[in-house]
Amino acid sequence: MDATTTTAPSATSGGPPDDEKPVHILWINAGLSCDGDSVSLTAAMQPSIEEIVTGALPGLPKIAVHWPLIDFECGPVQGADNFVEWFFKADRGELEPFVLVVEGSIPNEAIKPEGYWCGFGDDPQTGQPITTSEWLDRLAPKATAVVAIGTCATYGGIHAMAGNPTGAMGVPDYLGWDWKSKAGLPIVCVPGCPIQPDNFSETLTYLLYQLAGSAPMIPLDDKLRPTWLFGATVHEGCDRGGYYEQGQFATEYGTPECLVRLGCWGPVVKCNVPKRGWINGVGGCPNVGGICIACTMPGFPDKFMPFMDPPPGSHVSAGASSAYGTLIRRLRTITAKTVDKEPKWRRPGSIRTGYRPPW
Repeated sequence: MDATTTTAPSATSGGPPDDEKPVHILWINAGLSCDGDSVSLTAAMQPSIEEIVTGALPGLPKIAVHWPLIDFECGPVQGADNFVEWFFKADRGELEPFVLVVEGSIPNEAIKPEGYWCGFGDDPQTGQPITTSEWLDRLAPKATAVVAIGTCATYGGIHAMAGNPTGAMGVPDYLGWDWKSKAGLPIVCVPGCPIQPDNFSETLTYLLYQLAGSAPMIPLDDKLRPTWLFGATVHEGCDRGGYYEQGQFATEYGTPECLVRLGCWGPVVKCNVPKRGWINGVGGCPNVGGICIACTMPGFPDKFMPFMDPPPGSHVSAGASSAYGTLIRRLRTITAKTVDKEPKWRRPGSIRTGYRPPW
C-alpha cells in the first residue's frame, strides 16, 4: 500500500464521493527527535492508524497521508515516487487543504556560523539541504492546521535542555504561541515522550472531522493541549491514588502503594496515561510500577530532574497524608468490620425481614 496515495472509500461504499478533494497530511519527522512518536502511533487502537488511512471511520473526509514511516515505496528523492515532492507541491500551493504534522524539536539555525542542525530534502535550485525551520517557514502559512506531535515538537523536550548547543525549541516557540493557521486554528500540541498512541490518533481524527464540518473548534488549554485529554492530572486517574489518601507510600519498587516518595510527579502532571493505559487500555507508567517523570509537561525535563528524587512538595504532602491517613485507615477498618457481616435478620430460623413501617 502506498500511503501517499491511499484515500477513503468511494461514495458507493459509504465513504466520501470520488470527486472530493482529499485532505493531505504532510508529516515532517526531520526535527530533532528519535522518531519514537511515529513508532508509538503504530500501536494506536482508538482509532488505529489503519482506520484513519483507509477512511474506515464514517464521516471522515477523503485523506492522503504522506508519512515516512509507512510510505515504503518512496525514497527521499528516488523510488517509485519522490516523497519530498509532496512537500514541494504544498509549497507551490498545489495541495489544498493539507495538515502539517511536525515531529521533533526545531533547532535555531541562526546561532552558528556555518552548516545546519537538521534538514529535510534538497533545494532543487541550489542543491543545498532545506532546513527543518525553513520548511516550517514555507508550509505553516499555507497549512490548514499545524499539529505538533510529541514533547520535542510541542515544547522542545530533551533537545531543549539547559546547555544544549542547538537552541532547540517547540513549534509554538518557533511560530509563536498566538499563531493561527489560515483557517484560524491555533497550533495543536499533543505532548508525550513518546506520545500516547491513542491520544494522537484521536486528536488527528477530531481535526479531520472539524475540517469536514462535523465537529466544533477543537478545545485547547493555555498550553495548546486538547482539554479532554490533558484536563486532569496523572494522580487523578492513577489506580494508586487511594494509597496516597491513606498515607501509604512505597519505599521500593515492586509494591502497590503510591510512588510519590520514589520520585513520582503524578499529582501535578497533566496526563491521562494511567486512566487510558498505553496499548488498548493496558499499561501506563504508574500502572506498571514506574514513576511519572512529567514527560507531557512544558518544563520537561529540566524542572523534574533528578528523576528518582522525591518532588520538593512531596515531603509536605506525603507527611500530612501519612498523619491523617493513619486515622483514616483506622476509622475505615472499624466501618469495614460492621459491613463485612450479613444483616442480623438473615440468621437461620429468624423470621425478621429488616422491614420497618414508614409510619
